Amino acid sequence: MILGLGIALISALGTNLSALFKARGAGLARTVEVRHPLRSVAGLFRSRWFAIGWIVALVAWAVHVEALALAPLSSVQAILSGGLVFLAVLAERFFGFELGRRQWAGVLITAVGLVVLGITARAEGQQRASLAALIAVEAGILALGVALVRISTRHDVVHRSEALLLATAAGVLFGVSDVAIKYLTHASGPLFGLVSPWTLVAAISFVISFYASARSLQLGLAVEVIAITSVAANLAAILGGILVFGEPVGSGAVGVSARVLAFCLVIVGAAFMPAPVRVMADQRGQAVAVSVEV
Repeated sequence: MILGLGIALISALGTNLSALFKARGAGLARTVEVRHPLRSVAGLFRSRWFAIGWIVALVAWAVHVEALALAPLSSVQAILSGGLVFLAVLAERFFGFELGRRQWAGVLITAVGLVVLGITARAEGQQRASLAALIAVEAGILALGVALVRISTRHDVVHRSEALLLATAAGVLFGVSDVAIKYLTHASGPLFGLVSPWTLVAAISFVISFYASARSLQLGLAVEVIAITSVAANLAAILGGILVFGEPVGSGAVGVSARVLAFCLVIVGAAFMPAPVRVMADQRGQAVAVSVEV
């Protein structure tokens, strides 16, 4: 289990680095349009930064899958949520953002939550998934994600609100995909994973979240959008881990209390991240991180 959490930490670093690359690239790419999905994808990947971001994201995803196979879903997602520490440092040191006290407070709270989570981690026995709970959780979260995307298309929704709605939708749909992948990692036989309906669920969730995430990065501030997406994804996946796989919150009164506190600190710390951030200009007077208003 400890190995799985360590691998999850590497995945968290790659995930946040890739998100910042994609944010820079999405701001320079053609506007994402639902009516022209192929043209939108082509426009995104013509941006060098977006393409680099997705290469890094694919590597991080592969590492993530390995972490899911070795550790409980809720613990892996808590580590990924704590990856906002990496987001803050990378954004300020290498991508030209200046974070305020609120954001750094969120980083410290998240770091404390990670320490508590790591100290209270314990080995788990064989996990068993509840198919009924899996169907209910996947259907409910998928419906929520689609509804958020639909609400974002209303004409009376301003750009910043649209960005946050899409970021939340992308996050919960990433969470749906994570729950499905976790289920497949414990499937009996490699062929089952290829023909399972949960492969289709993961694929559908990924496609919708891809467009929602890219569009949110074009409309909103990068750090704010990435943080919201991360929080939503981890909340959805942690919920799935507890409800679908019956993952214990802890062992004994002290263990349960400590892990509940750890989860709360990680999520609260992540929630502190969304706030106005100032983009610092580079030597040429151009923004290093681009936010496009359409």
